[in-house]
Amino acid sequence: MPTARLLRPVVVLVGIAALVLAGCAPGKNQVTAPTPAASGSSAAAEDHGDLDAFYDQQLDWTTCDAGQCADLTVPVDYADPSGQTIELALARHTADGTAIGSLLINPGGPGASGVDFLESFLSEATSTIKKNFDIVGFDPRGIQRSSPIECVDAAEMDRLVALDPDTDTDAGLQAMIDESATFSKECLNRSGEVFGHVDTVSAAKDLDVMRAVLGDDVLHYLGFSYGTKLGATYAALFPDRAGRLVLDGALDPTLSEGEIESGQAAGFEGALRAYVTDCLQGSSCPLTGSVDNGMQQIRALLDRAKLHPLPTGTDRDLTQALAFSGIAVTLYSQSFWSALTSGLTAAIRQGDGSILLSFADVYYDRSEDGTYSTNSTEAFRAVNCLDDRSSTDFDAMRAQAAEIQKVAPTVGSFFSFGGTSCGDWAVPEVGGLDDYSAQGAPPILVVGTTNDPATPYAWAQSLATTLSSGVLLTYEGEGHTAYRADNTCIAKVVDSYLVDGTVPDDGTRC
Repeated sequence: MPTARLLRPVVVLVGIAALVLAGCAPGKNQVTAPTPAASGSSAAAEDHGDLDAFYDQQLDWTTCDAGQCADLTVPVDYADPSGQTIELALARHTADGTAIGSLLINPGGPGASGVDFLESFLSEATSTIKKNFDIVGFDPRGIQRSSPIECVDAAEMDRLVALDPDTDTDAGLQAMIDESATFSKECLNRSGEVFGHVDTVSAAKDLDVMRAVLGDDVLHYLGFSYGTKLGATYAALFPDRAGRLVLDGALDPTLSEGEIESGQAAGFEGALRAYVTDCLQGSSCPLTGSVDNGMQQIRALLDRAKLHPLPTGTDRDLTQALAFSGIAVTLYSQSFWSALTSGLTAAIRQGDGSILLSFADVYYDRSEDGTYSTNSTEAFRAVNCLDDRSSTDFDAMRAQAAEIQKVAPTVGSFFSFGGTSCGDWAVPEVGGLDDYSAQGAPPILVVGTTNDPATPYAWAQSLATTLSSGVLLTYEGEGHTAYRADNTCIAKVVDSYLVDGTVPDDGTRC
């Protein structure tokens, strides 16, 4: 599969990651966000023209493993509300106290299930949040239970995620584009019309239908990773219906695909360097010499896996692509670093790729029986290729790759040649919005982690500036995203904002 990608959602951290606690210094001159209107007071009276039937529907909540579950009907194409419809899966945990309203949560991706995320979120959320909100997880259109995008069988997915592309020749780049074209045609054949309508703007419009049907006049929302792009898009579309929005692990939707590739390459390079620095201070580290030496040794392992894939004790060898995925997923949290040491020790000292392969399988949601438990990889490609596409000009891609290599000499190659990812795609690009400033929206809280590999801190700074009412909250630490109960400083500030409407000073640091 083509190498450039926006690495996946906060759900890879579930049950494992523990971000480092830090001291907090919130600003003293706080202001209070406007108090939202009472839930259910006027949402039912809104006029949405041809979309009224969707906004006026009643949810039929039933008991399920996630708590309460329901299906929401939305149009496949908002430009044609009388056409085909799809069902979106929702799951709800009702407030332990008196609910302010609903808090919709999204774990990112694109491609992650919010229904699956609900249970793990509840295990990490504070009692304050659980007391004051009905917490609602949802599967966005095209994902898991919501008319899921389907493209290939498990055997073909195994081949694609293990593929080591040739980027040195024009023929190799064309072969990558051909792979993308074939993949997208299979997606269209198996998924139908919805394949061309899983873009972020359509998903943000779904959020507004959810808001109204749940009985809320404004949207309260906590989005992680790609979920910040979804939340920012909602605010830009419906600034007067934005309530208290928290965007953690920010992705600025005004960034180009090239800027995303370069930013992530630098982010993962920095996170890997932080790991190597820490590893070399321990007695069990398989790396030797200086930090630069350690980085070079990891690159040598990756190059070795491309020439001679490592055995794993199974019928699947560890290719370069799988080795990188196995390394990258452990950089989402500092709590994974000891596991990465085990994987690198086995690979470097014993030539055994089994541990890194198991990490790659976690990244791709591959089960031990060889099946894939989610459609996250297919949905990830489908959403990203509708939202934005890089140039497929070979010279332009090579020039971009050279620039990426300067900022990320160890891992930069895995974030290059992104134009091949959506080359000759079976459905046209939808694109985003012309303006993401969300003029008129109340204060929106943007949370950034200083050494976040997947969504670099600079993106949080950028998004807070892009949003006319953006307020930046900084977590000084490692890992992807910051909000959870055990990160007490961040949790205190976010909870105060969500529950009481207290907006921290822009630039508050924890």
